[in-house]
Amino acid sequence: MATNASALTLVGQRRKRVSIGRVLAWAGLLLAIVVVLVPFYWVVRTALATKVELYANPSQITPPGFTFSNFARVLGQVSAADAIAAGGSGQALHFWLYLRNSVIVTALTVVGQLFFSALAAYAFARLNFPLRDKVFFLYIIALMIPGIVTLIPNYILIRSLGWLDTFQGIVAPAFLMSPFAVFFLRQFFLGINREVEEAAKLDGASLFGIFWRLVIPISGPPLATLGILTWIGTWNDYLWPLLIGKDESVRVLTVALGVFRSQTPQGAPDWGGLMAGAVLSILPSIALFLILGRKAINSIQFSGYK
Repeated sequence: MATNASALTLVGQRRKRVSIGRVLAWAGLLLAIVVVLVPFYWVVRTALATKVELYANPSQITPPGFTFSNFARVLGQVSAADAIAAGGSGQALHFWLYLRNSVIVTALTVVGQLFFSALAAYAFARLNFPLRDKVFFLYIIALMIPGIVTLIPNYILIRSLGWLDTFQGIVAPAFLMSPFAVFFLRQFFLGINREVEEAAKLDGASLFGIFWRLVIPISGPPLATLGILTWIGTWNDYLWPLLIGKDESVRVLTVALGVFRSQTPQGAPDWGGLMAGAVLSILPSIALFLILGRKAINSIQFSGYK
């Protein structure tokens, strides 16, 4: 009887410990969700508020003076006079033009990085060429170099090529490949079964044919992950597009929002219009993650082909 009682006591203690652990885990998860979502909600709340009510009730949780006029102003559906009457700055954002520029820059960067990084990663994973490991070691070292270090040399190069205020000037430094992308894809390619590639080679497939027709189709999850990371990083980039793309014809959305903030003649920023533009600029990244998020999560574990 004493043995049974002690066993039951031990089981109860284990259940109690597991329950406490789960409670702490859920509490930490909820805290992380709140930390992430509260700033985003405050941006949306500001975008849905009128300027007068916003300054009159700055701490109100719900949008003071609920309105969609800020989004209408950002999308160019309100005249300058009506915008000023509504409490805005009256400055034009040309949202569709800047959105187009951001899409062009980001799409070119993503496509270029995926293709050329996959080529380099496959070469490091499958080809035996002289100094392969030493060259790959240089790629690993490049991961530890901050991007700000290469900013001035890249700017001088782009200026020498005459690519200032052009899309190719904005895209060029990140178009070919990045050390992280090569390292990430190489690790996945090393896990692909070599027998599948050898069978394709026996059937007469060329090296590039194996890469393009066999390796790329089965590498959807890691390519989706890399595409999402590259998209978000390029879409949110500010400093490099600000230096290279000052002309309005190639100005991206992040730079345009900064210019819009500084153009308020009254001195106080037009927070409603600025936050409305920020919300609209976030939507493409959210939509991309909703579409490709499942593949991205699966590829983190490098699951699938072995």
